[in-house]
Amino acid sequence: MASSLTCAGVVWAFLSFLCAAASCVGFFMPYWLLGSQLEKSVSFGTFRRCSYPVRDESRQMTVMVEQCGRYASFQAIPSAEWRICTVVTGLGCGLLLLVALTALMGCCVSELISRTVGRVAGGIQFLGGKCSCDEGTGV
Repeated sequence: MASSLTCAGVVWAFLSFLCAAASCVGFFMPYWLLGSQLEKSVSFGTFRRCSYPVRDESRQMTVMVEQCGRYASFQAIPSAEWRICTVVTGLGCGLLLLVALTALMGCCVSELISRTVGRVAGGIQFLGGKCSCDEGTGV
């Protein structure tokens, strides 16, 4: 199995893959934000929400639905800012996965990744991570 990566490159490839996988799992899980509402524990993420308020028209009050569910559509995500965040974070995770998988292929195929390609891939990975991290911290 020929490789175009140095030992540091192989470590980078495996760490990149682990970080990209963790970012993608975090992106799809409903536990981005945890808190309480109407004295109930709630959490929500980009596609799922757990224990969310719903208006009960028959009783004319807001009740908590204590189950997890997906948003019915992209427009059902609570705000425009949250929708933008969803798109930016999804793109960031996609970039991270693309670079990580390319790096892993570089472990198996000789002359796949040159010094220039490695630098460009690192830059793309930085941008992907920056998109994911900025969204999570509200920066």
